[in-house]
Amino acid sequence: MNGSHSQASVRGRMAGLPVDGVLLGVVLVLLALGLVMVASASLHLGERSSGQPFYYVMRHLLALGLGLGLAGVAAMVPISMWERSGLWLFFAGVLMLVVVLIPGVGRSANGATRWIALGGFNLQPSEFMKLFAVIYIAGYLDRRRDEVEQTTWGFVKPMLLLAIASGLIMLQPDFGTTAVLMMVALGMLFLGGASLRHYAVLLGLVLCAAVVLVVFSPYRLARVTVFLDPWSDVNGAGYQLAQALIAFGRGGIDGVGLGNGVQKLFYLPEAHTDFLMAVIGEEFGLIGTLFVIASFALITWRVFAIGARAERLEWRFAAYTAYGFGIWIGIQAFINIGVNVGLLPTKGITLPFMSYGGNAIMVACIIVAIVLRIDYETRLASRDESLQRRNRSGKASPAQGEAKWARA
Repeated sequence: MNGSHSQASVRGRMAGLPVDGVLLGVVLVLLALGLVMVASASLHLGERSSGQPFYYVMRHLLALGLGLGLAGVAAMVPISMWERSGLWLFFAGVLMLVVVLIPGVGRSANGATRWIALGGFNLQPSEFMKLFAVIYIAGYLDRRRDEVEQTTWGFVKPMLLLAIASGLIMLQPDFGTTAVLMMVALGMLFLGGASLRHYAVLLGLVLCAAVVLVVFSPYRLARVTVFLDPWSDVNGAGYQLAQALIAFGRGGIDGVGLGNGVQKLFYLPEAHTDFLMAVIGEEFGLIGTLFVIASFALITWRVFAIGARAERLEWRFAAYTAYGFGIWIGIQAFINIGVNVGLLPTKGITLPFMSYGGNAIMVACIIVAIVLRIDYETRLASRDESLQRRNRSGKASPAQGEAKWARA
C-alpha cells in the first residue's frame, strides 16, 4: 500500500490525537435513538408474541452491547492488518453464504433462508459479506488501480467474485442486500478510476439483470408496481406502504409524541425493523424525520472527509475503505427512507444504526470503528509529516520535543 512506511510508524501507538468527535457523537445519538424507537415500536409486539413486552428491546440491547464490544476490538486492529486479510475475509464470507444454503443448517423465516443458528444467536452471513466485500475491493483498488483504469479485465475481475457472492445471496433470496452490495461495489470502482465506458457497460448489465429479476418474480413485480399507487390495492400489496404513509401523515410537523403512535399497533408490519422510520415520522413528525436524514448526511460527509485525508496521504486502501463504508451507509439509509416515504419500491433493508436486527447493528458498529481507526492513524501520520516539515525548515517547537521523547 502506498504510504505503508508512514503507516508503519504509527502502528500500535494508542496515544495522541483524538478521533472525529462529530462522527462518533452522531453515531451514538442514532444508536440511542434507535434503541428508544425500537422499544416504542415493539412493546406491544413482544407482549403478543412472547408475553414479554421488552422481548425485542432486550435482544436489541444485547446486540448493541455485542456490537460496541466488537467495535472496540475492531478499533484496535491496525488498518494494514485489514488490508492483508481482505481476500481471506471475502472467501470466508462466500463460504458462510454457501453454508447457509445447506438444508438443515440454514434457518428460514418468512420464506427466506438467511441465517445460521449458533446457539441462541442467528448469524446472517450476508450482512458480514458487505463488510468483507468493501475491504476486499479497497485492497484490490490499492494494488490494481492502474489495471482497473486501463484494462477491461482489471475492471471485470473483482466483479466476477462479487457476482458469485451476489448469486448466493439471491438464492436466499435477498434482493435488497444484493442491490446494496452491487451499488457499493460500483461506487467504489468509480472512485477508483474505472473507465466510464466499462462502468456504463457494467451498470447497464446490472440494470438489465435487475429488470429480469423483477419481471420474472411476481412478488417483486407487485412491489414495484404498487409503490406507484399503493391506494389501488390498499388491503393487498399496497397495505404496508399505505400504513407507512398514514403514519407520516398523522405525524404532521412535530409528531404525536413518543409512544403515542397508533400505526405501530398491528397496523404497520415490520414497524420495529424495515419501517422504523415511519414510526419516527409519526411520533416526531417532519422535524424528527429531517433530523434523522440530516444525521445520516452528516455521517456520510464525515466518513468521506476521513477517506479524503487518507487519500492525501496516499493511503489508498484506507481511503477506499472509508469511501466504501460511506457509500454503504448513505445508500442504505437513502433506500430505507425512500421505501418508507413511497419514493422507492418496498425492500427488506434496515435503517443503519437504528432498526431492530442484531447482525446489522453489530456490523454497523464495526464499520464505524474501522473508520475511526483510519481517522486515528491518518491524524497521527499527518502530525508526523507536519513535524518533519518543521524539522527540515529548522523551526523548533515544543511539540517536536514531545515527539522525540515519545520515539525514545
